[in-house]
Amino acid sequence: MTNYAGIEDKYAQFETASILLQSIPYDGTSTWGKGADKGFQAFLNASENMELYDIETDSEVFEHGVFIVPEIRENTSPEAMYNAVYQASKKHLATGKFLTSFGGEHSVSIGIIRAFYEKYDNLTVLQLDAHADLRKDYHGTPYNHACALHDASKHTNLIQVGIRSMDSCEKEYLNPAKCFFAENIYGQNQWMQQSIDLMSDKVYITIDLDVFDPAVLPGTGTPEPGGLLWNQTIQYLRKVFEQKEVVGFDLVELAPIVGHKASEFLAAKLYYKMLSYKYNLGK
Repeated sequence: MTNYAGIEDKYAQFETASILLQSIPYDGTSTWGKGADKGFQAFLNASENMELYDIETDSEVFEHGVFIVPEIRENTSPEAMYNAVYQASKKHLATGKFLTSFGGEHSVSIGIIRAFYEKYDNLTVLQLDAHADLRKDYHGTPYNHACALHDASKHTNLIQVGIRSMDSCEKEYLNPAKCFFAENIYGQNQWMQQSIDLMSDKVYITIDLDVFDPAVLPGTGTPEPGGLLWNQTIQYLRKVFEQKEVVGFDLVELAPIVGHKASEFLAAKLYYKMLSYKYNLGK
């Protein structure tokens, strides 16, 4: 595998890197559009073709070093995948480096988030997503992508942003005071600070790329209309990084479309932008 974003070897070694990038190309429970298992390679290819100077922060964050850890290939069952991801995430967190992860579909986040909330007391999980993902179980397992935030809703301070699709069975697990539905934040910006004021000091961010409107990111398994746009999203993320200590994040559900590069390029830019915020504006 090539280095992240084509960076020089001196920035891509475990010993010198501040940032770990964990790939989990799992697509075992997705129920409509497939292809999230191909997301990481498309993301890497796009990353090699973006500029590494970030205008907004006047920085080149890759100089902090990004090491790609061995990918997690476990796919014999959702339970086995969950356990493999949980154990790997615990191990990586023990290094003290900044752990980031890339799916795969959203079920990969369950084990990651558990490792984080076991490490950090009073953790806030910020979910940017089109779907509530709060089912207790789905298709016979609690480790389905439709259940991605159920465990977090029980063990963390869960803040949900961009939600515009859910099942009625999820209502009992959803906290309306901490859910910022897409239709209620359209054309508004006061919700940004309102949601941040609900967060604890330490925040983990999980971003299902279907939070974006399909007009800007169609390459995802279930593209829901009415999503967030680029500038709105990064304006919000900047505020979060400035005011809170973001302890890690993941990006999931990139399902590349052959011949259409915009979705994977947005994912690549978003990952790099979040690192730029973390190391230049973050706490």
